[in-house]
Amino acid sequence: MERALKGNRAAVQPKSLTKQLFGNRSWPIYLMILPGLLFFLVFRYIPMGGLVLAFKDYDPITGFADSPWVGMANFRELFMDADFWIIMRNTFVLSAINLFLFFPIPIVVALLLNEVRKPWIKKIVQTTIYIPHFVSWVVVAGISVILFATQDGGINMFLAEHGFNRFELLTDPSYFRALFLSQNIWKEMGWNTILFLAALAAVDPGLYEAAYVDGAGRWRQMWHITLPSLRNIAVVLFILRIGHVMDVGFEQILLLQNPLNIGVSDVFDTYVFRNGVQQGEFSYSTAVGLFKSVVGLVLVITFNRLAKKFGEEGVY
Repeated sequence: MERALKGNRAAVQPKSLTKQLFGNRSWPIYLMILPGLLFFLVFRYIPMGGLVLAFKDYDPITGFADSPWVGMANFRELFMDADFWIIMRNTFVLSAINLFLFFPIPIVVALLLNEVRKPWIKKIVQTTIYIPHFVSWVVVAGISVILFATQDGGINMFLAEHGFNRFELLTDPSYFRALFLSQNIWKEMGWNTILFLAALAAVDPGLYEAAYVDGAGRWRQMWHITLPSLRNIAVVLFILRIGHVMDVGFEQILLLQNPLNIGVSDVFDTYVFRNGVQQGEFSYSTAVGLFKSVVGLVLVITFNRLAKKFGEEGVY
């Protein structure tokens, strides 16, 4: 009897952690995870060692280790730069446009697509608005130039031929932010609806049926069922976007930037490009990048705590 009990205990003993992680059935899953882990290791964690350049006066000839230590000198130079507050203003304004004007649009599109009852219409619309995401910003900028260039742009030539005044969309600073928002909507609106549509697909259809039986119309169902279902994912994505408030799209802005609109288009990304790449001030540009990361981290922690105070799950 005792031998049988010992045999049963041995049979039900849990496997070791090594066997659970690297058992015959688990290794294909970890093999699929490996490329993602290598990506973050090589392009995210290892480069963090270079942040020490922000506190040095780096000289490529002297080397990484032997370059003189300057402490906070690079940060003082950044904050005392006459262009600092202009760049800060432009960055926050463009980020605010992304957060408060662009961010709600994919939610609205997802709500509208969710109300489409014919699947073939829904698929056609989804495919149509997804495609621009795969177009590079170089092509988007090229299309903008072809259409809106002051002298030989297609639209301006059409206006001039019919007796209307040309409008300088690409060179007038007052148009830059509207153009920035329009390009983001056209290129990324459809792609950003994917997560919201996935959240809506997880909603129990029985909730809609029960609401219909209780006399709720389409608008009531959207207000009391659909929107609450999107709230959690919307809060998480909003907090994640807050973390990138200092990154407003380097390629897009660099391609739209010119000497006439630089007063409203110059942001930290283009500022780092000029100082770090074109002028070779590696330590100074590293300090700017570190400053951006610290601001993003503080904002994520702050808004995540606010979300938890209001009863949301937050990011962590």
